Amino acid sequence: MNTSWNCIAEDVKLGANVRLSRFINLYGCEIEDETKIGAFVEIQKNARVGKRCKISSHTFICEGVVIEDNVFIGHGVIFTNDVYPRATAAGGNLQTESDWKVAPTVIRKGASVGSGSTILCNLSIGENALVGAGSVVTKSVPANAIVAGNPARVLRYINTTMETPNVRS
Repeated sequence: MNTSWNCIAEDVKLGANVRLSRFINLYGCEIEDETKIGAFVEIQKNARVGKRCKISSHTFICEGVVIEDNVFIGHGVIFTNDVYPRATAAGGNLQTESDWKVAPTVIRKGASVGSGSTILCNLSIGENALVGAGSVVTKSVPANAIVAGNPARVLRYINTTMETPNVRS
């Protein structure tokens, strides 16, 4: 694999058969077996991507994000990790790592996040949930829920006993 177009720090942990596209930036993260990372993706330190995931191009996965196994992340998905982001500390100097606390986000097994979505921090997206393209997720998403919009709202649930979605009021 030619990685001359990639910036992969020495502290990155890559599992077996991970596929990396060109123009990616990885540092201090862990990517497990058989995961595919698209072009122009950045994954920061202390982020983890599970097994058999697909992370599509132009996605930003920041510190504190955990993506479990079999998750699909669409193109241009942005994760956040700061509840109250500011450039400067109280004294007016640029903030450093000691000036704020990383707020975690967990994407559970089998979930899918549509292209162009923004995922705020301090929440989880439940197992097998679907987030519609362009959504802004501001609250945790239940397992098997289909959510969309800004802010994302539950539209219906996936019926796990059938292949078609089951509408619930």
